[in-house]
Amino acid sequence: MDQKLKVGILGATGMVGQRFIALLEDHPWFEVVTVAASPRSAGKTYEEAVGDRWKIDTPMPEAVKKLVVLNVNDVEHVASTVDFVFSAVDMSKDEIKAIEEAYAKTETPVVSNNSAHRWTPDVPMVVPEINAAHFDVIPDQKKRLGTTRGFIAVKPNCSIQSYAPCLAAWKEFGPKELVVTTYQAISGAGKTFKDWPEMVGNIIPFIGGEEEKSEQEPLRVLGKVENGVIVKAEMPKITCQCVRVPVLNGHTAAVFINFEKKPTKEQLIKKLVSFKGFPQEAELPSAPKQFIQYLGEDNRPQVTLDVDYENGMGVSIGRLREDSMYDFKFIGLSHNTVRGAAGGAVLCAEALTAKGYIAKK
Repeated sequence: MDQKLKVGILGATGMVGQRFIALLEDHPWFEVVTVAASPRSAGKTYEEAVGDRWKIDTPMPEAVKKLVVLNVNDVEHVASTVDFVFSAVDMSKDEIKAIEEAYAKTETPVVSNNSAHRWTPDVPMVVPEINAAHFDVIPDQKKRLGTTRGFIAVKPNCSIQSYAPCLAAWKEFGPKELVVTTYQAISGAGKTFKDWPEMVGNIIPFIGGEEEKSEQEPLRVLGKVENGVIVKAEMPKITCQCVRVPVLNGHTAAVFINFEKKPTKEQLIKKLVSFKGFPQEAELPSAPKQFIQYLGEDNRPQVTLDVDYENGMGVSIGRLREDSMYDFKFIGLSHNTVRGAAGGAVLCAEALTAKGYIAKK
């Protein structure tokens, strides 16, 4: 790419916004030129606005420290400075829907980490290895919005990343029923142990809204584009429990699965490790070389050993074995703030750029 695309981060001071900042440091295609946040942060330098709330384990990039934070509600001004934006704003669902559409209508593509538009029929919700074809719905969305280059694309919930890729890899065997329990890290709530001390040595068996997302969002990812909208898949049927556990980064899933056809364990593993999609074929900058790894040891995957596989962009699967009630059971692990949040959105933006949907204004 001759000249880097100018990027803005909406909600830049929060945990996901910070992760965007960290991941985009020295990115070969994108350069963060604008940071926007709530009115209380506006007018301060990014370093001042974040203060002692920098939650990423690498230092704040020098290039953003002196950027003056803009008011995220000043849509026209923010949009005028960038080619596209990443959205990680902390607002109500209705407010997020409104502000993301407002940015899109300034002819600024929006790649969102938020959940507000995940079920908007003509907004693609994409794991690029699985359903990059869903970007084909964007021209229909542009017609609705009345735009020529502005649109919204989103990535799915962090909780599904550790098992939904398996469903795509195993598609030919007909996954039909899943029982899933996710064990979710505290960074998924935007927290560290310093600001959530009651999570130390504790488990909370409830995460608001997560179970519905974990059951339904994989079906939209596995769905198809029909008549200008995304139609979700009918199968598999998924039931899920979501548990908050005392882990900083990394969502683990314990999964029981039934298939329409009866694969062998060897067939399932082969499909996992060979599975790839558009990011690998296009050699996108953030794409893991191998999307899914299979670990044969009885005690893997583990958060401390495996969460950073492929720089946090890969998925680790282990303990695949036959079950007495279901066909198979397995354990999955993914990095919730990299693959599951900012990193997944960056990969979406790279795919959109490679496909020509994002370009210089």
